[in-house]
Amino acid sequence: MRYIIGVDLGTSGTKTVLFDEKGRQVAQALEEYPLLQPRNGWAEQEPETWWHAAASTIRMVLKKSGVDPAHVAGLGLSGQMHGLVMLDRDGIVLRPAILWCDGRTAEECQEIHEKIGRERLIALTGNPALTGFTAGKILWVRRHEPENYERCSQILLPKDYVRYRLTGEYAIDAGDASGTNLLDLRSRDWSDEILRGLDIPRELLPKVYESCDVVGQITAAAAEETGLKPGTPVVCGSGDNASAAVGTGVVREGLSFTTLGTSGVVYAHSRMPHIDTTGRIHSFCAAVPGEYALMSCTLAAGLSLRWFKNTFCVEEEKKALEEGIDPYVLLDRMAAEVPVGSNRLLYLPYLMGERSPILDEKSRGVFFGLSAIHTKADLLRSVMEGVSYSQRACFEVFGELGVHPQKMLACGGGGSSRLWRQMLADNYGCEIGTVENKEGPALGAALMAAVGTGIFPDLPTACESVIREKDHERPDLEAKAKYDRFFAVYQSLYPALKDCFAALNEIE
Repeated sequence: MRYIIGVDLGTSGTKTVLFDEKGRQVAQALEEYPLLQPRNGWAEQEPETWWHAAASTIRMVLKKSGVDPAHVAGLGLSGQMHGLVMLDRDGIVLRPAILWCDGRTAEECQEIHEKIGRERLIALTGNPALTGFTAGKILWVRRHEPENYERCSQILLPKDYVRYRLTGEYAIDAGDASGTNLLDLRSRDWSDEILRGLDIPRELLPKVYESCDVVGQITAAAAEETGLKPGTPVVCGSGDNASAAVGTGVVREGLSFTTLGTSGVVYAHSRMPHIDTTGRIHSFCAAVPGEYALMSCTLAAGLSLRWFKNTFCVEEEKKALEEGIDPYVLLDRMAAEVPVGSNRLLYLPYLMGERSPILDEKSRGVFFGLSAIHTKADLLRSVMEGVSYSQRACFEVFGELGVHPQKMLACGGGGSSRLWRQMLADNYGCEIGTVENKEGPALGAALMAAVGTGIFPDLPTACESVIREKDHERPDLEAKAKYDRFFAVYQSLYPALKDCFAALNEIE
């Protein structure tokens, strides 16, 4: 029996899962780490933390499973997108990585639009310059930390740094590279026009591969830290959303998923790029070679619920520990007792600013309609509903572009909640399913390794062989009618508050 490993480098932790060649989970391990916020709206992490978590969890799954490392056919990586990792000529990290949810680069994004032209940038890359994307981060470091920029010899994204530590090779896949504002979407390679316009040397960027390409092997040094056999193949892998697409079987036209992880994403697979000229949602390269994805991103989806739990639910966490259940199960029970609309309470999930569909890094979270009748449970449900409204707003943009998914699946930690899936079904007006394996990004990364090492001929075949659906929630038409009215109010709030967000941001 051959085995494959998927390493999913997330924002809150790294999860590594060992699968057999039929895609059955054998062992998993998770190591969490903090999100650093040195200033309001900033988000950073230490790359060494990722490496330690990846090496540690790989060792753990090998130990738990008892699998001979010689039987591991290959390893794939999934990772948080857009983060900036800067290395010197010796491969040493120069500064903490600036993450996808960091909003400091508004001035640099304006500079990119001035130098390239906003319409031209969208035409080339499928996206406007966004504060979460990598190009603005590069310009920010060049402007504010010139000594680090001058010493920089290599730029990587988060999972690519971990792969570098595993193999000693610099590489990036076309999907993750799509989220840098530097990739030509159609050629699936770096855009010389953009690099010239921004004066970024091409030599700073790694070579672009497809997700299933083998780009290196486990080095002797990495083998010592991970327990893997030297020479084990490592494929390029992809960003977390492209990996989640593979892990849920969304690798053909007409298939889509919604993920409720730290961020919230609506993702649809396509044979060709669909570009939103207003930039509300993103066009990226998919993990399937030569194909594409349309994707939105709510920056604080599961993050909103985690923030609420950590800030207000100490008693509930204690009770869950006493009952031996996950705290989120207890929170689901609380929210289920509250009617649709949270007793006329709305939540805007802009804790980290917002990307899709409003593109405003200055926006911030809001409870609207708060009164003395509201309880903790009302606030809790309004958080879940607010994230659902945000996903719905993005889903409706897909329809404007002529993309009408035939099937919608749910994944991520929030996708495990039947209540949250029902909220999505009621808001979208379509059936929401799940898949049996809950390790979407890790499974997707492992399946890329399975294709790269010849276990399967391609990703669609791999998904058909491994992935099974279950638990379909159908829309409740009465609930949908109620949600429609609340959603109309939700949609009116950002335009009314936009100038207030900007004014608040100006106050020192």
